[in-house]
Order: sequence, then structure tokens, then C-alpha cells
Amino acid sequence: MDIWTAEKILLLSFLLKGVRGRDFSISLPEKIEALSGSCVIIKCKFEIQDKYDKDLTEKATGYWHKDGTHFEQIVFNAMSSQNSIIKGNITGRLHEKDCTTVFYDVRSNYSGQYYFRIEGEGGLKWTYPDGHVLMEVIESPPKPTVKLYTDPDQEEVLEGSSVSLRCSAETLCSSPPPTLTWSFTPRIPLSESSRQQELLISDLNFTATHRHHRVTFTCTITYQLQDKNKTAQDNITLHVQYAPKISPSFGCNKTDVTVCFCEVDGNPSPELEWLLSGRPVSNSSNTFISEERLNSTGLRSSITLHQSLTHTSSLQCVGNNTRGTAKKQFQLNLFPPERGKQDAHLFSITIGVAVGGSLVMMMLCIIIYSARREYSRSSQTKQEGTTGIIMTDRAIQQEGESEPVYANNFMLSSADDATLNHRESLHYASIDFRNIQPESEEISGISSLTTDYAVIHYSGEVVEKKGSVGGD
Repeated sequence: MDIWTAEKILLLSFLLKGVRGRDFSISLPEKIEALSGSCVIIKCKFEIQDKYDKDLTEKATGYWHKDGTHFEQIVFNAMSSQNSIIKGNITGRLHEKDCTTVFYDVRSNYSGQYYFRIEGEGGLKWTYPDGHVLMEVIESPPKPTVKLYTDPDQEEVLEGSSVSLRCSAETLCSSPPPTLTWSFTPRIPLSESSRQQELLISDLNFTATHRHHRVTFTCTITYQLQDKNKTAQDNITLHVQYAPKISPSFGCNKTDVTVCFCEVDGNPSPELEWLLSGRPVSNSSNTFISEERLNSTGLRSSITLHQSLTHTSSLQCVGNNTRGTAKKQFQLNLFPPERGKQDAHLFSITIGVAVGGSLVMMMLCIIIYSARREYSRSSQTKQEGTTGIIMTDRAIQQEGESEPVYANNFMLSSADDATLNHRESLHYASIDFRNIQPESEEISGISSLTTDYAVIHYSGEVVEKKGSVGGD
């Protein structure tokens, strides 16, 4: 027999000895966490001595001891689970040496060390004193973990690049299973994918823009329990590098001097420069530049120009950083100093004067009209102690006449004729007569119509004028 054959025989004997010498052993996790109010799963595998293989049948049952292996410390009996201190179920097949167990409605006093015991037909009865699992009951679920999936060590991403955020969490026993949700501000449509294995995982995928800079993305795990929901969360703040962007609120104010404002935002923080007619501007007797750092990415600047420089055709605001450049142009010659405000003020004054003058004229007209009307009324009623000719607006119907004669009110007093030194008001009267009976029956035309006018004026003497217009 050669040496190689001897080594093979020796190795085979050792293997056969090992098979024959199989002993009781168990495989359990050293420690598990259980969420109070939820369930807990204990993964369990065991071995028995080979001589008891025939006793391990489908009728085998299992027990769990808590904090020791004595009989009085049995807290779960698979044969009478409803009467056990801890409600649960052995989900593994014991005849296949799988003792995986689930406990329901975990309470805080369930924390402790647990030992497994197997009982089969015949003489198979064994408690595994050397193997146990430590259960720790927690009141809040463990936090999930959020990180950049593509490069966990990367702190900043570039605008326009693809970003994937991953949220992962251990799946504690729960029915229904826990869920992962994302939240962030501002709300931007993003694609999300999730899957559940031993770890619960959710990925958030999007293209980075400047709006994502300093946005905090939060992932929340939620357990729906019987009495209430329990949650835990983790977050990550994204940093995005982007080229400068000039705010649309730029502009100029003009009085005796011209002041222009420009605000730029970018990451890394940009620098800002003013160009007058294409040339850089610095502080001088005709220009003054001030800057204000708004935050880590924002910068605001103003430039004050002497009026003598406003004829310049253009003024530029330029923002720069390592990611790019942004420019904004101001047309100074489009904004004459306060001309618009002056014109508006002058127009307002003109309108005010016109309206005021119109109101005064209207009031004067009303006063004059009222006075004349009052005077007319007083003249009509002055008849006491006077004699003379009185004519009214009424129609005077003459005998044989077919048309009436109309005359305005007036009065002649004989007393007034005698009293030359008594000055009276001037009275006018006009009488319109139509020839009622023409000399012949022929229609003589327009000349046959005669209008007589009489003007009586007395001021110390009586002057009487008569005339006719339109006669033959």
C-alpha cells in the first residue's frame, strides 16, 4: 500500500467519525430588535444527535424559555400557543430542523434572553442551553439611512448631472409591512423606485438644478401598528454647483445722480463687476460701488454714477464664478433724470388749475343768473301807486284779428315822466307785430311782414325812437 492510499483511508475514517459524532447544536442571532406593539421574527436552525433522527417527525413540537432553561420559564408552547404567555407561531418546519418563530404584539417586558427546546417522538427531548438570542424591545423604529447612491463620499454635484438618492432601512416584523416615503421642499416631480427584501430600499432619481441647492431630502419609514403609527426618518442636504444667475429685480433710480442695482446668485459664491462702456469701473470721484453679501451664494451690489456719466450708452453688471459667467445690461440713455415724474407733476397741476377755474366760472354764472331772475321777479310785482301802460306776456286778441300779439313785460309811468331828476333803471321792450290785414288780398311776399321796434329810455328826459324794418 502506497502513502497516497493510506492518507485517503485516514481521511475517510475521520469523515465517517465526524458524521457519527453529530451532536445537539442551534443557530440563532445573537441579538434582535423588536418594535413595541409590532411583531418580531427569530430565525432559528438546530441539529440533533443522529440517533434521534427517527424521532424528529412532523409531530415534533417546540418551546421557548425566557431568561433560563427551567420549566417555569417557558413563555411559548407551540402545542398550545393561545395559552402561552407570549402569542406567536413557529413558522419553520421542525422536522426539517427549522425552528424560525414569530412573536406577536411585542411588549416592553419581552426584552430578555430566549432559549429553544425541541421535543419529538421517542426520547427526543432537548433544551439548547449554550445557544440563546437576546431580544431588545424598542419604542421607536430604527432610523433609515439616506445617502448619495452613486458616490456616498461626494459632497457636491454639478448642475445638469444625474442624481440618485437611496434610502434603506431594516425591515422589522410588521403587518402590513413598513413603507418608505420622501419629502422635500420645493416639491419637484422626481422618479421613485422601491423594493423590499431583507432591507427596505427606495431610490430617488432626478437631474440636479440650481433649485436643488441646499434642499433637504427626508426619508421616513412608517409602521402601521394596531394602536398607532410609528415613524423614523433620516435626511440629506444636497449641494449643487451652478453658474451665476442675475436676479430680474435689477434696475436704476435717477435723481441728481444715477444709482443702479444688481443681484447675483451662484455656487461657488460669485464675484460681481461693473462695466461702463465695456470698461471695468472702480470707485472714483464720479462713481461709487458698494457690495453686500446676502448669503453663501448671493451677492448684491450698487453703483452710483455722477450725472455727467449718464450720456454713456451702456452699463453692464457681470457675475463670475468657476462654473460660468452671467451679464446684464442697463441702457442709461433710456432713463432721463426724473423727467417722467416732473411731466406727471406738471400735468397734475395743469389739470387741477383747469378744474378749479371751471368750478369758479360755473359758480359765477349761477350767481348772476339767480340775481337776474330775482330782479325780474321784483320788477313784475312793482305796480302799487303807478299808472301807465302795462303789457304782459299774455296774448292780446284784437277785434277781427286772427292772430294774437305778444309783448314782453314793461311799464311806463306818468309820474316817471314828470320826475326828471329821478333816475330809474333802463327798460327795454320789443314788440313783434304782424300785418293782420294787408292792403290787398294778394300775397305780397316777405316784404309785407313788418317788425316794429320801440326803445324807451329815460334819464332826466324821454327819448323815443321808432323805426320799421322790412316794410315797403
